[in-house]
Amino acid sequence: MGWFDFIRSPDGGSVETLRIPLFPLNTVLFPGGVQPLKIFEQRYLDMAATCLKNGSPFGICLIDSGNEIGEAALPHLVGTLATIGNWDMEQLGILMINAIGGRRFRILDHEVGASKLLEATVELLIEPEAPLPQNRERLLPLLQRIISDLGPERIPEPHRYDDAAWVGYRIIEVLPVQNLAKQKLLELDDPLARLEILEKFLDQRKLLG
Repeated sequence: MGWFDFIRSPDGGSVETLRIPLFPLNTVLFPGGVQPLKIFEQRYLDMAATCLKNGSPFGICLIDSGNEIGEAALPHLVGTLATIGNWDMEQLGILMINAIGGRRFRILDHEVGASKLLEATVELLIEPEAPLPQNRERLLPLLQRIISDLGPERIPEPHRYDDAAWVGYRIIEVLPVQNLAKQKLLELDDPLARLEILEKFLDQRKLLG
């Protein structure tokens, strides 16, 4: 079963779980997003080496309390799986990677290992499939401008303009709002509710045509 396991939920259904290392950061990674990272602490260099060797994921979580460097930080409980895309080490001991966002997860338990690396058992969250409603298509011109400005390295194809979750995530990740607001939107399970919040926010700031 690889990295995955299945446990029974209280309602009798199966919950897909995973044991992963965590990388708490002062940023929020969304499913389908690309986050450039500069890694230099030994615990995360070792983590990245293992993930590259095994093709395994790690988890990115927004820090709830603590710092990115030093003692293990306390993470928010909902984060996003990440895999390593492009990577480079032009300078010895400094690894540059692109973290590619996968599925959302919720931390069930976590502990600090000997190297001060957080490890967690996480529940993988289901992303409801929802087409982009016709009344939300007014978000698309703004998103298309964002994609044109950032380019394919930051927002690679395929561009799923008909997917409500994908459209919402791509807009949220570039908004100049506090990370805690982004975290709350990541935690929402309903992609249509997420779009409604986004549209109201953008309308109030007259950013939509």
